[in-house]
Amino acid sequence: MKPIRIYLKKLQQFAGFRLYLNMLCMLLLSFVDSMGILLILPMLSVIGFADSSAIGIPIISQLMQPLAGLPGDWQLPVVLGGYLFIMLATGWLQRSQSVLAVSIQQGFIRHLRVDTYQRLIEADWSFFLRQRRSDFQHMLTSELARVSQGVHLFLTLVRSGVFAAIQLLLAFMLSPELTLFILASGLAIGLPLRRFVRRSKLLGDRTSELSQSYYSALSDHFNGMKEMKSNRLEMSHLSWFRTLCQRMESNIVEMSRLQSISQFYYKLASAVLIALFVFFSLRLLQVQSGQLLLIIVIFARLWPRFSAIQSNMEQLYSSIPAFDRLIALKRECEEARELALEQGLSAEPLPLREALECRGAYFRYNRQEGDCALRNIHLHIPAGSMTAIVGKSGAGKSTLIDLLMGLIRPEKGEVYVDGQPLVGERLAAFRHSVSYVSQEPFLFHTTLRENMLLVKPNATEPEIWQALQFAAADEFVRQLPQGLDTVLGDRGERLSGGERQRIVLARAILRKPALLILDEATSALDLEHEAKIRQAIDRLKGKVTIIMIAHRLPTIRYADQVLVMERGELIQQGGYQQLSSDSKGRFSKWLHMHMEQSSP
Repeated sequence: MKPIRIYLKKLQQFAGFRLYLNMLCMLLLSFVDSMGILLILPMLSVIGFADSSAIGIPIISQLMQPLAGLPGDWQLPVVLGGYLFIMLATGWLQRSQSVLAVSIQQGFIRHLRVDTYQRLIEADWSFFLRQRRSDFQHMLTSELARVSQGVHLFLTLVRSGVFAAIQLLLAFMLSPELTLFILASGLAIGLPLRRFVRRSKLLGDRTSELSQSYYSALSDHFNGMKEMKSNRLEMSHLSWFRTLCQRMESNIVEMSRLQSISQFYYKLASAVLIALFVFFSLRLLQVQSGQLLLIIVIFARLWPRFSAIQSNMEQLYSSIPAFDRLIALKRECEEARELALEQGLSAEPLPLREALECRGAYFRYNRQEGDCALRNIHLHIPAGSMTAIVGKSGAGKSTLIDLLMGLIRPEKGEVYVDGQPLVGERLAAFRHSVSYVSQEPFLFHTTLRENMLLVKPNATEPEIWQALQFAAADEFVRQLPQGLDTVLGDRGERLSGGERQRIVLARAILRKPALLILDEATSALDLEHEAKIRQAIDRLKGKVTIIMIAHRLPTIRYADQVLVMERGELIQQGGYQQLSSDSKGRFSKWLHMHMEQSSP
């Protein structure tokens, strides 16, 4: 129950006075409902079925005193009117309490959603490299829904507990012996059923695991749909998915079976208990008929509460794994926390006036492993220059880019901007000065205009068209059905690969960055458009610091310096002519190999 207690404390901090008001409403509701039950005896007395004076309950006696002074024809209407008033008050209180409880629950789950999302986006890039994206979707949807249900179940348990306590107090006033008998019987039934609660938690663990696998499968299968279709893997994927769905079905059926068995035991025990109760009351205690009827009415309403409490406890324990996973995720996010969201949003862009440097930088994705993704990186990139990074796949080029952008922090060594370490507030400010264009451009499922305005919300339309013209994208954008207001589809699927890449490049330029990073950003372009982009980039030299990962020779040839990576190390750096003339160097061999591949 510790995870639930943690979130109950969060609930108390979030709801504050409203939570106590909700509990007060529950108390009043139970009290007013009990008063309605107490009016049964005066009604029975009026119609001559029972003698309330023989019961000896102060509350009922006080209710009967003014009633006895009324004319006989008035007594029944007064009693019925009082009963109707109490029922109306009960209905109004129940409505108000229900709306307040839902308001608290939904407000709390909104708070949890925002808090969880904020913690996720404040985590550093290394955290996301270790996780599956589908796990975050699963946490923000399925698991948060179960946490919300758990909070609702707890509030329901509190309401049932308050109602049961008041009803037991009323029953104890009527007959202490019978009440103790019922309580003892209830405990005798409830204790053996604790194993159902423990079993519910195990099924809850399985529910979380299967749900996580389900979300992961959906993400993987739809992201890999082209691979699936092109290799005719539909049936193998369908078979795996069908097996997973069958396991989910079996788990839910087993949970339902567990709850139905516990409810069956309760109903069976309650039937036996009522029979013993009536026999015990009439034959041994000689309870009067009116008193017995009132006690039976009380326990007829109370016993389903006991059954509901058992069912709610089982469901609550089945949701504990969701609480555990949410707590674990927030702990991991806190450990990987990069920047305060407020600090990141308020920071002013940090200009790059002199140079971007690495001094003895080391980096490992997993510090428990020995291999470094980057080793002893020393480099100096002057402001306004163009630097090309080359190397085989897996050489560490993208990792170096992430390090220079500040997405990851070196384990040893440091990154410097204008001679000062890139840490703290300077890191937040520098991130505002960087534009990044990846090899796999990403566009959101919205209009082209909104995609562009993401990086500069106050950009004017002429500024947008200027950026599109720079990226050689203005011509095809003018031909789109709604121009800038054309919806691009999921991940920009309405555009070709080259068109998407040009839009993303235009978006990067619109930001007017101090550092522009191109991760093979021209790989999807044809030679004509690549030439246009290269000319545009040449015009930026001296104004913007440019770093690019590139494989095409025309792009590399015009760089001010070339960095050659191999197995996480910077093995060569210098000008294009300098490195190409070194026949024994790695760059010269790489250059010769690419020339052979490009020759007819």
